[in-house]
Amino acid sequence: MSAQLHALRELLTERFPGAAPLVQRTATPVATGLETLDRVLPGGGLPRGKLTAWAQQSGGASAVLRAACRSVVAAGARAAWIDVEETVGVEWQEGPLLIRPAGPESRLNALRSAEVVLASGGFALVVLSAGADPQGTERVRLTRAAREGNSAFVALTDNPSLAALRVTSRILPHSFRWERGPFREPAAPIDATVEIRVRTLGVNARAAVVLPVASYELRLSVDPTLVDRRGSSRGADPRGGRHRR
Repeated sequence: MSAQLHALRELLTERFPGAAPLVQRTATPVATGLETLDRVLPGGGLPRGKLTAWAQQSGGASAVLRAACRSVVAAGARAAWIDVEETVGVEWQEGPLLIRPAGPESRLNALRSAEVVLASGGFALVVLSAGADPQGTERVRLTRAAREGNSAFVALTDNPSLAALRVTSRILPHSFRWERGPFREPAAPIDATVEIRVRTLGVNARAAVVLPVASYELRLSVDPTLVDRRGSSRGADPRGGRHRR
């Protein structure tokens, strides 16, 4: 293939991410297992062979995507989570494959890891956590790898443009349900609602997902390999991720 054709294909992939051969357009999407979300996703799930860019307005993405990963694994398929900022703990030892790129080039190593995992063809769902934020040709390479491996690829990013599917999420602050103490005071959160907006060609829909809340000591890291965030101000978080203010 000539260099000009190669450049044209890369341009089409970057500028028109919704365009794909018929075999890719008919690939069965990866269901998240969250009924209200799957109902508004095109085809009933996350698209294979394409980039889904997920931007957090005020949290909820990690919680929803962790639930999706666990659903994929429970269905007998494989899922992988590439943890760039080392924000998940020991509870992730079961379920999706957890990859923690290390060293001063952790971002670059995360992108390389994502490309290898996507192209392997062994994973139905691959999530690239915040901190890597692929740009330009990096997105093109990762999308191509997802297409080769027929994987659904979700990147947590602050720049959701030029993605086949764009998703935003936020935790509704007044949606928390609480266990009550002996004096009927709020004692511990039970669950919270995450509002999700899905946008792609011809689709602009919203879904509300209720997820359980995991409580833990806020002043200490939940994993000895993680940075101790002592003194940081953090709120209760739906199971699977931390809520960033």
